[in-house]
Amino acid sequence: MAKPKSNSHLSWQDYLKTVAPTQILSERGANLVVINLGSANVRVGLAMDEKPFNVPNCIARYITQSGKPTVVDQMLNTEVTTNQHVDRERAYNSAASLLKILFLDESSSSGSASRKMGRIDGYNQASTIKKDSVFTWTDVYEDEKISLASPAETSPDKGDASASEAVPDVTDSKDTSESKRKYRKMIFGEEALKISPKEPYCLYHPIRRGHFNVSPHYSAQRVCEDLTAILDWILLEKLHITHKERFSFHAVIVVPETFDTREIKEMLTIVLGELYFNSAVVHQEGLSAVFGNGLTTACIVNIGAQTSTVVCVEDGVSLPNTEKILPFGGEDICRCLLWIQRHYQKWPQINTDVLAKPIDMLMLNQLKESFCEIRAGELETVATVHSYEEGMPAVPHKTNLTSLNVPPMGLFYPNLLVPEIFPQPPRQWFQDYENMLEDTWNMDFGGGGNMGLPMWDSFAFSPSKPKKEEKIGLAEAITSSILSAGRIDLRRKLFSSIQLVDPENLFFYTLKFSPCTSLKSCATM
Repeated sequence: MAKPKSNSHLSWQDYLKTVAPTQILSERGANLVVINLGSANVRVGLAMDEKPFNVPNCIARYITQSGKPTVVDQMLNTEVTTNQHVDRERAYNSAASLLKILFLDESSSSGSASRKMGRIDGYNQASTIKKDSVFTWTDVYEDEKISLASPAETSPDKGDASASEAVPDVTDSKDTSESKRKYRKMIFGEEALKISPKEPYCLYHPIRRGHFNVSPHYSAQRVCEDLTAILDWILLEKLHITHKERFSFHAVIVVPETFDTREIKEMLTIVLGELYFNSAVVHQEGLSAVFGNGLTTACIVNIGAQTSTVVCVEDGVSLPNTEKILPFGGEDICRCLLWIQRHYQKWPQINTDVLAKPIDMLMLNQLKESFCEIRAGELETVATVHSYEEGMPAVPHKTNLTSLNVPPMGLFYPNLLVPEIFPQPPRQWFQDYENMLEDTWNMDFGGGGNMGLPMWDSFAFSPSKPKKEEKIGLAEAITSSILSAGRIDLRRKLFSSIQLVDPENLFFYTLKFSPCTSLKSCATM
């Protein structure tokens, strides 16, 4: 079918009604960039591509201040309280009864020596052995070619502003006149997660638990700057789209249901103002999944790395009263896996810290994806666990991991997953003063409305809050969401069409027709 001339508006509308979606993608997909933001990863790709680039949503910046933390995430709770520990054990036993495995208190009285054996000498040939990849520390240096110049030309008295801001150099002793090594100012993606803690870098996560990671230690301006830098790096290094070429490109921003209107507005500002796209359109993940599967009515279950959401869609319209936000995801399953192995003394005596060393989280995520699944009976396997000490090469430890089917059950028993409590963004972040439709009676001026308390201390009492999170299991969230839909006939449709979304393959749900993943694959992600 020939494309009609652009000067005929009616014929263009008729063309769009009759043309196949695949033909539109082939014609316009080359200049359409899809951006899907997540707490742990950001997925970016062209609409015509088979698979997007999946990059960890983080940036490491070189720092000169001594004593500064290597990870900028202020956590209000990093330790498991006594009540949480009791609830976690009860949740474990509930899951164990369904999976037909031993309870926690039965492991010591059963007399099973294998459960107390931290390492073994040989692989169990009956178990499925999967290849373990070894991560290496990121090379934080880069070579800089310099030209030979006279001392007068390189004198600091010239007052060059760029020289005053340069990163301190690490000189190569072999050849100091032609090249020298210096620290990279910014490192992105997986390389940023594999920087040794001894290196002078600070790791930033612009999005945490489904929201912009705004806190007293991480300003809103810096969050937006880091998001801009990450997306700009992906466009330049992965998609090879320069700044001059971007005005001819259009962006589709796929945002999670957890995003607030203020966060969506900031993303539009970044895409249009900082990344120089010609135009942009915003879609929610749930709606994108529905349309991508060729449906109009469904219950969408999206399991992410740090949050999970459930929302019902009727005739292509999201029903707000059915939205459920659960504060747990794949990373919490990883930490539950570590807790279980340490309880059974299966984990080697190594310093594994997923908060201080993000490379340890990469290792746990690899183990989870390889071995964790929901199935009845005791699930054990032999795997190689690596220890990553500061700046040292990885050391392998062969061990027998047990109860690998329990961590994914945390999706249905959330007490198994004890998440770190991150501070929510301050209330001014969610108060959009430019939106004339919002009520303005609750604005505080001069500290009068909050009794003179600091903004951060009075946040809990402010009506301007992020979307409500519910600490319930996934099955209960799905049932509650569908029952909130109202009509009986609509409930029947939704119960017969529950779509599980794998965020790693969300790109296919957004632009292509693809079958949904199974519960097993979602639970093991």
